Amino acid sequence: MVKYGLDYTRCRWILPLLLGIGVIFGIIALAGRGWLESQTLPYVHQASLWESCRRPEQGGEWACESLMGYAWGRAAAATYLVGFILLVICFALAIIAFAIDTLRFNFIRGIGGLLFVAAMFSIMGLVIYPVKFTTEIEMTGINMFSWAYGFGWTTAIMEICLGFFFCCLPNYEDQILGNVKPTYFYSSP
Repeated sequence: MVKYGLDYTRCRWILPLLLGIGVIFGIIALAGRGWLESQTLPYVHQASLWESCRRPEQGGEWACESLMGYAWGRAAAATYLVGFILLVICFALAIIAFAIDTLRFNFIRGIGGLLFVAAMFSIMGLVIYPVKFTTEIEMTGINMFSWAYGFGWTTAIMEICLGFFFCCLPNYEDQILGNVKPTYFYSSP
């Protein structure tokens, strides 16, 4: 942002906007039923973060079992949910930080640190789920971790990347606020 002349007043909402997109992706991951799906016909298995559903044949009724009955299911849901709540808190703090005319750069670095903590919790939930799901739940056919699980990983990756941006932004405080005199390179003939 700084090196190529993008004005701070024009670009100040990019990071909160990206955090908002991360929150939307987190909501999709939490609410999506596509954490695990059957890959081939007959589609007999579908799972979310909260439950696992299967049906005996292609036209049958889905029978769902809650994953909250398993300790690992509660652990995966809790850690991912804590990461998501921290992400929402960071989003609110970023809106507050960038809405104030005078930026508090130490405050922004704190948001970056909190994003790393959120990423750690999200990744713990995203690792616990497939490891324990594949060992504890009987699966038939070919199954794949699907779109909602991918949104969960996208949220975690966004938390890490935005954490770096929020932590590194205070290093360019003078350039962002326009306190640096321009350097002109002039050589006499």
